[in-house]
Amino acid sequence: MNKGYIFLLFFCINIALFAQNFQLQAGDLLFQDLDCGPMCDAIESVTQGYDDANFSHVGMAVEIADAFYVLEAIGVGVTLTPIEKFLARGLDSKGNPKVMVGRLRAKYHSFIQPAIHRGLSYLGKEYDGIFDIENDKYYCSELVYEAFKVDGKSIFKLYPMTFKPLDAKEFFPVWVDYYKDLGLPIPEGEAGLNPGGVSRSSYLEVVHWYGDVSRKTPTK
Repeated sequence: MNKGYIFLLFFCINIALFAQNFQLQAGDLLFQDLDCGPMCDAIESVTQGYDDANFSHVGMAVEIADAFYVLEAIGVGVTLTPIEKFLARGLDSKGNPKVMVGRLRAKYHSFIQPAIHRGLSYLGKEYDGIFDIENDKYYCSELVYEAFKVDGKSIFKLYPMTFKPLDAKEFFPVWVDYYKDLGLPIPEGEAGLNPGGVSRSSYLEVVHWYGDVSRKTPTK
């Protein structure tokens, strides 16, 4: 039997078992611990995530024709990704997705459908590889920021971005090379947000962990 088929079958069985105890809902935010090398490490290191978890990506669950997708901003732009494909991107040592699910608290549920509608309106937009909150391109947490605007103001906060290790004066080498290749200055101190910061929002409650994610310090 093809090894790829065996892996897919095993993964789908795992997801089915999770579904017996957890039901994903439209509007849920999926925080992902990706293993994309130095860039993901740099993103995760500058902001503490919920429960000290490291998150380098975030997307929003949407339901279309009785199937779940993740609305996300990735390299190809703003797109819809089947939930199974999203969850399979990064697995822990037990083969479970390194993903945490945050859900708006009950008193904010009226924000969800407008956020989904607004988020879907960005489909096809280009990915924001320079992390500029003012242009008409979008990175993962920026898309979430824009989707969850209420009366023109997002429920999530912007903070000055940093591209340096905490308490360090020098930039991460990966960012130096990245922006040098783009021919642009590093946007140190400009307004922005990342998945770790969004995961700690008071508007959210954590409702599920699909698997283990890496953490800065051991959880007590």
